[in-house]
Order: sequence, then C-alpha cells, then structure tokens
Amino acid sequence: MKRLNIVIDTNVLLVSIPPKSRYHWIFQALCNDLFDLSITESIINEYEEIIGEKLNEAIAKNVIRTLLLLPNVKYVNVFFHWNLIEADPDDNKFVDCAISANANYIVTEDKHFNVLKSIDFPKVNVINIEYFRKLISK
Repeated sequence: MKRLNIVIDTNVLLVSIPPKSRYHWIFQALCNDLFDLSITESIINEYEEIIGEKLNEAIAKNVIRTLLLLPNVKYVNVFFHWNLIEADPDDNKFVDCAISANANYIVTEDKHFNVLKSIDFPKVNVINIEYFRKLISK
C-alpha cells in the first residue's frame, strides 16, 4: 500500500495531543512514522496559536518543535490559493496545502469541508477521524 500523505485540521491535532484523549493514537501514529503529514507555515502558525490557547504555551511550543523535527512531516509551499471553502475562508489553508502536497486526505471533523465533496476539480478528499483510524490500521 502506498504511504499516506495527510493534512490534519487544527482541531483534530488538538484533540490528539493529550495522552488521555481517545484520539491520542493520531499523534502517536504521527510520531511513530505511520504516515506523512503535510504542513505549511500558516498551518504551523495556527497549530501553535490554537494549542497555546486551548492547552498552554509550553505544550504548543513542544508540539511544534516535535513536528518540525519529525522526518515524516513535510513542509509545503503553496503557490496558488483556490478559495474553495467560502463558509470559513480560514479553512482554505488546509485545502491549499493538500492540493500543493498532492495529499491523499484532509482529516477533519469540520463540516465546512463538506463542500469539497461536490467539487470535481481540484479533487480534495476529506475524511473523518474514524475513517482515518481504519486506514492507519490496515
């Protein structure tokens, strides 16, 4: 099976960080090199901001440091902004990253991404956490 290249929405990453979270397996799978994570500068900045707000600054700095050191985290340059999500334009950073990285999926629980299912080009596949678990478990 081809190695998965994933873009993870901030809220999914956020819930995967605490060791007692039922979604901690996502962060563990990332740290154990079970898939590639594609990121951009704006995604890293949002990760750091939201994790800092919801958990704390120290955790945010440690998570970002970890992401930047992992060999399976791929930094992507975005040269075109597709603006496919009108309901929440801030979500477009994940879409643009996925397209630029030729990612297999965006993992999210955010309903704003559902609009992508009706767009044929560029095709961006969106999956939820449970479907991602099935893919990782194969």
